[in-house]
Amino acid sequence: MDKVKEIVSEINKGNPKPIYFLMGEEPYYIDRISQYIAENVLTEDEKGFNQMVLYGKDTTVDDIVANAKRFPMMAQYQVVIVKEAQHLSRTIENLVPYAENPQPTTILVLCYKYKKLDKRKKLYKAVNKSGELFESKKLYDNQVADWIRRTLASKKYKISPKSCIMLVEYLGTDLSKISNELDKLTLIVSPTTEITPELIEEHIGISKDFNNFELKKAIGERDVKKASRIIDYFAQNPKDNPFVVTVTLLNTFFTQLLQYHGLKDHSPGNVAKVLGVNPYFVNEYVVAAKNYPMKRVSGIISSLRNLDLKGKGVGASNMGQADLLKELLSEII
Repeated sequence: MDKVKEIVSEINKGNPKPIYFLMGEEPYYIDRISQYIAENVLTEDEKGFNQMVLYGKDTTVDDIVANAKRFPMMAQYQVVIVKEAQHLSRTIENLVPYAENPQPTTILVLCYKYKKLDKRKKLYKAVNKSGELFESKKLYDNQVADWIRRTLASKKYKISPKSCIMLVEYLGTDLSKISNELDKLTLIVSPTTEITPELIEEHIGISKDFNNFELKKAIGERDVKKASRIIDYFAQNPKDNPFVVTVTLLNTFFTQLLQYHGLKDHSPGNVAKVLGVNPYFVNEYVVAAKNYPMKRVSGIISSLRNLDLKGKGVGASNMGQADLLKELLSEII
């Protein structure tokens, strides 16, 4: 994110803010910024007396202010990091007097995860004036693959579109979890080698042939044999391939296919933009649209919603994953 780079750049120039209020639904950037400050503002010798970590569960706003008002010892700054600060949400407004007149030799970092300040309140306005307010927003599902690509590109690595989708489907949208797996890959793979499905299968353990991405493609092509093989594999490995993930992904696919049918402009660029998919995958919708007319797609979406309820035990308490998957394939193809 550009804002993260801007914050890091100002710190590197020797212009840190007295308060960093890091908030929002995505913890990844909150952790990265607070970690960067913890590792780079003070030298190792200075950290012993001038760096402190507090936890929202175990402290109060008064304690935070008392520590923030201390002067550094034999250093230009002291750093006070408050992790899990969201636990102080009921009393966080008590920080207003300090935020209006912060200690210039203190760098106070508040990690306020999964919540955000009310813009109408005094604390938001005070921190916005004297410090740095950073909101870490959760990425939409269709943005994560591009985030993977850009993250690897910043490290001079390339990754194929299919590989990105495999990682998203297997790891979800947890950026911290994805980042850990990318770190493993970059330790093994050289920058001159593109990260492919084969490398992901070998080093992360995601099957390149038996996954939701391949199932979606097989169903779109009405390739019954291939779809059946994948369904059988899922039935034998239910923990690695939960039904709820499969039915959700297919529901998204057919909802997008319904959108595709309604488009007047079927040019690849417009389809990619409207559906929110990588242009690499547009042809899958072109093929699927030929195999599934609009009326049929509407019926499939309805069936998938019913199957989703059955998968959650509504009206089908005795159905196992194998039975649900067979019914799913039968309803669609």
